[in-house]
Amino acid sequence: MASSIKLKFEVPSKMKTWSYALMGIGIVSLIVGLITKGMSHDHHEKDIFLGTLMYNTIYWLMICNTAMFFISITTMAWGSWQISFKRVSEAISSMVPIFGGITLVILLYVAFSGSHIYHWTDSEAVANDPILKGKSGFLNLKFFTIWTVLIIGLWSLLGWRMRKLSAEADKAAMNGETGHKFIIKNTKIAATFLVWFGLTVGSTMPWIWMMSIDAHWFSTMYSWYNFASTFVAGLCLIALWVIYLKNKGYLEYTNQEHLHDLGKFIFAFSIFWAYLWFAQYMLIWYSNQPEEVIYFKHRVQGAYKGLFFLNLIINFICPLLIFMTRPSKRNYTLMTFMSVLILFGHWIDFYQQIMGSISKDHVTLGWLDFGILSLFVGMMIFGVSKALASKPLIPMYHPFLKESIIHHT
Repeated sequence: MASSIKLKFEVPSKMKTWSYALMGIGIVSLIVGLITKGMSHDHHEKDIFLGTLMYNTIYWLMICNTAMFFISITTMAWGSWQISFKRVSEAISSMVPIFGGITLVILLYVAFSGSHIYHWTDSEAVANDPILKGKSGFLNLKFFTIWTVLIIGLWSLLGWRMRKLSAEADKAAMNGETGHKFIIKNTKIAATFLVWFGLTVGSTMPWIWMMSIDAHWFSTMYSWYNFASTFVAGLCLIALWVIYLKNKGYLEYTNQEHLHDLGKFIFAFSIFWAYLWFAQYMLIWYSNQPEEVIYFKHRVQGAYKGLFFLNLIINFICPLLIFMTRPSKRNYTLMTFMSVLILFGHWIDFYQQIMGSISKDHVTLGWLDFGILSLFVGMMIFGVSKALASKPLIPMYHPFLKESIIHHT
């Protein structure tokens, strides 16, 4: 049976062409943006250029990292259903060191260059501002640098260790003892990753990278809100690659049952994201305290009002109405459309979160944003396709593969 399975993915020439074209558009946009905005004497234009790089690279880094989070939670639960397409999640997570390196460079440049994005980097402003002074114990360049390096470094290291361990399922059949040891080793690494993921994505990372742009404002739900946003987007990215490979005749052991479960995850976490969106907004709106409403005022009543509520429609109303039924989660065309739409919707969410704090009075969404988006999409397509081609698409000797093949919902 295994002899008829297509285990080796060959990157199609059209995919290479598309990835090169998208990266080419992105590089041209980056160069033009650097000349027209990044090198401008107007600090506001510089901040717009840097902010555009920030939200794109943070968004794509977090999406790719949630692919490893998905592997880890299913590994911890000994969930066998995702084994037949596990290599897709692994390939997406392999982009973390690349996107992480880019993020590291951009964030450290923003913090050390004297940019106006992180107001807390101005020592004079901190000295004259009681709120900034009160947060200076963690909003300082030393803390920011150490934690940014640790966050990206350990995400990359633990993800690499998980992928390396997974490759053992390609070597030879396992008996009961070796299979048990293999599962236990995977479980231990997955647990370690989840602890670090919780300490970073669930707390410090969104605070210091994103929320500190509005250093006077804070929300205890902010980290979970961004986790939900990127996790549902990461699931959509996994679904897109699974559908693409299925349409090309690969992943023969993956079927509508697996796609249905991916759809249920997307549906569930879209609802979870909307719950956090509402809870964060409602509590601040209800109390109506000046130090809390500063974040939402220009988003709800100002220039970002349209994007703010478009974000809710795309990321909550559409999944709620469309993914409510069982057949919708088994339809390749509908799943593809919704996955692309939700990925775009959460990209818009990250745009309004970061750029809404950098350029409060004007929506700057334009050619530069879509150009940089093209760059990251092109890099993702190129990198993930290379990773898929580097090892068998199905871990044929994984102890739980049989359970994945017979999975039924």
